Amino acid sequence: MPSTFRLLRNLAVLAALVFAGVWALATFVEPTPREMSVIVPIDVEK
Repeated sequence: MPSTFRLLRNLAVLAALVFAGVWALATFVEPTPREMSVIVPIDVEK
């Protein structure tokens, strides 16, 4: 049983680190807006 608790603890720590990384990226990284153009083809049926 102790190995199961260690596994669960390690998984919880890993999940917390991933969550902290995602939170830090969402909070501190500001995307740079840029202009975008998309060419839409005209479908002419004959």
